[in-house]
Amino acid sequence: MRITHVECHLVTVPGPNPPFVWRDGLPGSWPDGEGAVLRICTDEGNEGVAFCPRKGVIVQNIVDRLLRPELIGADPLQREWLWHRAWELDRVEEMPIYVLGLVDIALWDLAAKSVGLPIWQLLGGYRTSIPAQASTVTFGSIEEFLDVADQCIALGYSSIKLHAWGDWKRDAKLCVALREHVGDDFPLAYDGSAGFDLPDAIRLGQVLSDADYLWYEEPMREFSVTAYKWLAEKVGVPLLVGETSDGAHMNTADFIASGAATGGVRTSAELRGGFTGAMRIAHLADAFRIRAEVHGPIIPHQHLCMAIPNNTYYESLITSNQVKREACVDADGLVHAPTAPGVGLPPDLDYPAELAQHL
Repeated sequence: MRITHVECHLVTVPGPNPPFVWRDGLPGSWPDGEGAVLRICTDEGNEGVAFCPRKGVIVQNIVDRLLRPELIGADPLQREWLWHRAWELDRVEEMPIYVLGLVDIALWDLAAKSVGLPIWQLLGGYRTSIPAQASTVTFGSIEEFLDVADQCIALGYSSIKLHAWGDWKRDAKLCVALREHVGDDFPLAYDGSAGFDLPDAIRLGQVLSDADYLWYEEPMREFSVTAYKWLAEKVGVPLLVGETSDGAHMNTADFIASGAATGGVRTSAELRGGFTGAMRIAHLADAFRIRAEVHGPIIPHQHLCMAIPNNTYYESLITSNQVKREACVDADGLVHAPTAPGVGLPPDLDYPAELAQHL
């Protein structure tokens, strides 16, 4: 079997309605824009696709200039070799981190569809359902966050992760107020969205330690492993690291070796090099008996959550007040394993006819 066609289809992706905001200093939710679907076809009729929800023109440019010439004629089942080639090309191209895994996702999709299995089973399969964690956007006040928390709990969510304002004193008051509101036994986590320097990260981390938060995620940009090592030495709350740093498992290994990954590491298909990169990270973390928490609410991550044993939750984004439970989350707060072959594309978008068989 050989790859004969590599195509990039631009797809209009509507922005969230209503729009939402992140912490101070970051743009809010994205407006309507163009995403992209990478489609890989073979001489035996097997096909695979991968979806990128943003910056479709950039994806199309990289596919046309760089990826198509590399892939045409290759064996699509040699995923490890082609994953290696993507990193070789990245040496001269510096591809955006969200593009690096697209080929890998499409190749896994192709392989799974060729044998009639969903991706999570082809990856090995560990579970058939997992609890969803309600991961908030940034709301306007402590009172509104507490209201959102009540709605999340009523809808079946068994854990809540905060994205707050990026002011350590204000965020600390929120974290304490939420702990007091939900009680000692409800699992809470906090995500700093890289809003702090080391001194303020330490101050907030000490508050989270006292409030018994499950983990403290990305308080600083992840350029300095040493800064995270120093943070881990100063706070008791477990640190969840390696979400956005480049280098997939190679960079994650440095976080672990430094002693910074006291709570675990992030893994994902979107930001860590596709399914291949995500699983390398999960296995690396498991060797050190730490967690590999899957990052973000996209369809490939439903599959990863079912395949990775050392993962705790599916991250379900809560973008509005009134809270709307994500479609894949049931009334008991569980996400169940997908059953269709391959990965699947997001529903309700205007795809071209060539992609109809992948919906």
